[in-house]
Amino acid sequence: MVQTLVDSTTLYPDSDGKPMADNTLQYRWIVRLVTNLKQLLQGQTALVAGDLLWYPVQVDEPPVPAQAPDVMVVLGRPDSDSPGATFHERGSYKQWEEDNIAPQVVFEILSPSNSAREMLAKQGFYRKYGVLEMFFYDPDSFDFWGLVRSAPNEDLTPIMRMDFPWASPTMGIRFEMFEDGLAIFHPNGERFKDPREFIEERNQAQQERDQAQQERDLAFAKLLELGVDPADL
Repeated sequence: MVQTLVDSTTLYPDSDGKPMADNTLQYRWIVRLVTNLKQLLQGQTALVAGDLLWYPVQVDEPPVPAQAPDVMVVLGRPDSDSPGATFHERGSYKQWEEDNIAPQVVFEILSPSNSAREMLAKQGFYRKYGVLEMFFYDPDSFDFWGLVRSAPNEDLTPIMRMDFPWASPTMGIRFEMFEDGLAIFHPNGERFKDPREFIEERNQAQQERDQAQQERDLAFAKLLELGVDPADL
C-alpha cells in the first residue's frame, strides 16, 4: 500500500473561501474593532487580526480543525506591523508556529446568513481550543452575548445585555448598550471610533504640522530679511 502525503498548503490553506463580511454594516463593525483594538494594544506584543484562519493543532490528514474569527486578539504574539517585527505577513495563524499561544479574545459580528447552529459550533470550537473571551453581536437586531473565563480549563460564564455596563477582564474594554446599539469603550473611557474618524484625526494632525512648518518658514524668512541668521539664535 502506497501512502499519499498531503501537501501542507492543501491541508492548511490561507483562505476558507468565505467572504470577510456579507454586508457593509458587518464589515464596518469588523474594521472598527480591528482598528480600535490595534490602537489599544499599540506598543504591546499583541496580534489583532480580522478574518484570519486559525489552525489550533497540527494534523497529518483531514479533517483539519480551523476557524476564521471575524476579529481575534492574541496577546504575546507580535503583529506584522509591530515595532521591530521581522517576519512576513501571516496567511493564517498556525498555533504550533506561534509558541502554541491561542487567541485569548474573539469577536463574531453576525449577518443575516449566520445560523444559530453555526454560532453554537463556533462557541464549541472556541471553548475547546482555549479562547478566554468570545463575543457575539448582531448589529441589525442588537442581540449580544458573550462567554468568558480566566483560564482555558475553567467553565465559561455567560455575559448578556442585562450585565451591562461590563468590562473585559483581559483587555479592560467596556461594553454598553444604547438605543442605537452596542458601544465599546477603551479603558480610559473613550468610545471606539469609526475608521473614518481615525483618518480625519490623522488628516487634521497633518494639517496642523504643515501649518506650523509654514509659520516657522515665514519666521525664518523674516529674520533673514532683518539680517539675522536663525542658526545663530
